[in-house]
Amino acid sequence: MIILIIAFAILDLKFGLNFGIEFAGGTQIPVTLSHNVTPNEMDQIISILQQRVSTFGLKQVVIEGVGSSQIYVIIPSVSGADINSTIGIIESQGVFQGIVNGKEALNGSSILSGSIGAVPPSVNNNSVSWAVDFFITEQGANRFSKAVLGQANQPLYMFLDRPQNAIVLLNSALLQENNTFNINENSEINAIENGVAFGNQTIPVELLTQSNWKQLYPFFSNNRQKYGKVILQQGTNSSIEEQLKALNYTLIPESTANMTPQFVPPQSGTSALLNSWPAIGLLSAPILSPQITNGSTGLSYQISGFAPSSLALQAAEAYATTQASTISSILSGGALPVSVIVNSPTVTQPTLGSQFLYVSAIAAVISVLAVSMVIVIRYRKIFLIGPILLTTLAELFIVISVIGLLGTIDISAVAGMIAVVGTGVDTQIIMTDEVVSGRRESTAQARFKDAFRIIWINVGLLIIAMLPLLFSTSLVDIIGFAEATILGAILGVLVTRPAYGAIISRHYK
Repeated sequence: MIILIIAFAILDLKFGLNFGIEFAGGTQIPVTLSHNVTPNEMDQIISILQQRVSTFGLKQVVIEGVGSSQIYVIIPSVSGADINSTIGIIESQGVFQGIVNGKEALNGSSILSGSIGAVPPSVNNNSVSWAVDFFITEQGANRFSKAVLGQANQPLYMFLDRPQNAIVLLNSALLQENNTFNINENSEINAIENGVAFGNQTIPVELLTQSNWKQLYPFFSNNRQKYGKVILQQGTNSSIEEQLKALNYTLIPESTANMTPQFVPPQSGTSALLNSWPAIGLLSAPILSPQITNGSTGLSYQISGFAPSSLALQAAEAYATTQASTISSILSGGALPVSVIVNSPTVTQPTLGSQFLYVSAIAAVISVLAVSMVIVIRYRKIFLIGPILLTTLAELFIVISVIGLLGTIDISAVAGMIAVVGTGVDTQIIMTDEVVSGRRESTAQARFKDAFRIIWINVGLLIIAMLPLLFSTSLVDIIGFAEATILGAILGVLVTRPAYGAIISRHYK
């Protein structure tokens, strides 16, 4: 127990504890819905966003609906990179599609949300890959097997938020600029046309050169009623942008990296394939093996991809981790019923602050002392003060350290820590009763074993009672309470209670 306390003290000093919004403040992200929604729809949107952000790794998140078209997402103060990742998660519509040969084979409704998991980055010859595993329903598996029947060695284009009613204006320089495999431009254009095909929802891709805008303009002019958005590279000619705006198009500027399509080189008997393209939400395009295109069904699937080859190894691993976590979070939360617009985030001040932490700590110490004195008076043994104080405070310190290092100490976690103090003292009373006032015909060690049997039963019942809260998706705000309570119970039965029992059993040997 002493070794654990020293180890956690060192970790606390080195990394610091993560406190929730109530104590340390946070970042408020205003979100505007595309149109007014009903109260039921608002509850659904809040639940989806809460699940997404919590799954991404932010243990505490406050999401509040304001009126029928506004939402405030408040997260603990984190780095700018994490805030941007969170905004990306919120902005995502969350619509997943798997398309093969221009037909939908998979969609988000087929995915079992509880089965989605991010795979740790894999490094192979300086190439860093990411992946997300998931299972689908039996109905989805049957639909998939019919869609891919006879499509052996064809790509399955996996999209997340594939754009609708949008035209892609692609700078031709991007096709050869980052071409690792020396694929000719005609092959790339053919691969893009195959990748964007989807019945009457095929995404038009217009190739922009330095001199062909006049030839492209009539297409945009004639189709402004059918397509309302244009996806284009940031920094595109300002004159072209102004003309598109004059045609009432909504411009969606994307970075050069997102606008650059990635290809797989041609294999024996095949042509080049479009593998990923962030600008249109194409995550990956795995090749369908003959084993799954013969009518058989499978339930396990994977989305995978690679970090940009231009990144250093450490940065590539960080990119892969974030990419997998982001996609996993979006898929876990599900699709939003409406599109959203994220406004500029602002810093919020803590509602309780450090003063509350100080008062809470004093209250915890006083409560431990008070309960300890009651036990001492009950058993009339001054000796018991030291072991009770030591084990109770040690358990509380370890729980605080674990939650503060791995998660977030928020209001619900503090409530769980208070519960830990109560259950801890309760088990100490059981042990003290058995060892000090138990059967005289048995040894202290035997009485200690009897006490521990009772404690194990109590801990098991407590964990069973807390598990529904721990895995709740609709009660995210109280997960911290369940985590603290379960963690305290496990630490108590494995660490602090044996230490307390060893002290008093040795004393009354």
